[in-house]
Amino acid sequence: MPCLLIIETATPVCSVTLSIDNESVFDRINISGASHAVVLGVFVSEAVRYARKQNLSIDAVAVSAGPGSYTGLRIGISEAKGLCYGFGIPLIAVPTLKILALQTLHRAPCLTDPLFCPMIDARRMEVYAAIYDTHFNEIRPVQADIIDENSYKEYLAKQPVVFAGNGSDKCRPVIHSSNAVFVENIYPSARVMIPLAEEAFARKEFVDVAYFEPFYLKEFQATMARNKVLYP
Repeated sequence: MPCLLIIETATPVCSVTLSIDNESVFDRINISGASHAVVLGVFVSEAVRYARKQNLSIDAVAVSAGPGSYTGLRIGISEAKGLCYGFGIPLIAVPTLKILALQTLHRAPCLTDPLFCPMIDARRMEVYAAIYDTHFNEIRPVQADIIDENSYKEYLAKQPVVFAGNGSDKCRPVIHSSNAVFVENIYPSARVMIPLAEEAFARKEFVDVAYFEPFYLKEFQATMARNKVLYP
């Protein structure tokens, strides 16, 4: 089985895991805030040293691909690309919202045929969200949603929808359907990414190390251009 170095920096949580055979053999996480520039390099160095001491050869790097924090994603992707260039290994990109959906599945109450709507906060009443079924098939692809009382009503009319992620707090006061279920304290982590990363590795679903950009960077730039807003 492959040895994967997995990086997650899409939210204020920063984490790194080394996985073999669907199990974490090394894990570091920081939940104290947006300090990725400080802690990520330390976590990665510790993971690489651990791999060398155990005579493990890292086969690929997996990274959370967004949407998420502009700065966090930029730091995580840069670190992942540097590792791939340095070790001559492929890069795996895992959608952040799919990571959240997987984590939510483990925490959600027992429901009949639910959908999962993981969300990333995008300022004001806007979120980035996607919708998955229990097999993690993408029912609706990721897009920017402006939350109001009619949001997701076509899905809520048919079955339970489980909302999670740091954008779901915006939904709770305005979405009042009996089919709306909210799960708190859900955030993406490298450890949760393991099965998704290993599945992608088995299928050889790699991205171009030179040209890959996370989802949020492109969306962020497009939003700036649309709104004619300049950010540093």
